[in-house]
Amino acid sequence: MKIEAGQCGVCSHYGEHHSTDTQLVQIRVNGEAPDGYVDDCGHPDHAGLHLKVSANSGCDGFASAVAA
Repeated sequence: MKIEAGQCGVCSHYGEHHSTDTQLVQIRVNGEAPDGYVDDCGHPDHAGLHLKVSANSGCDGFASAVAA
């Protein structure tokens, strides 16, 4: 699936506890994720919920992990 600016796959909170994971880095570099790929949302406002979200999800807490 294609990942666009503002979506979880390119958010610094997405998978932030293992942000050097090869697959996560490739998602950010290529802007594409495998169908069904999910990871943790590390946004501090959501921490207690232990959210697992798809790479093409999004929220108002987006913080870019990719240099523009």
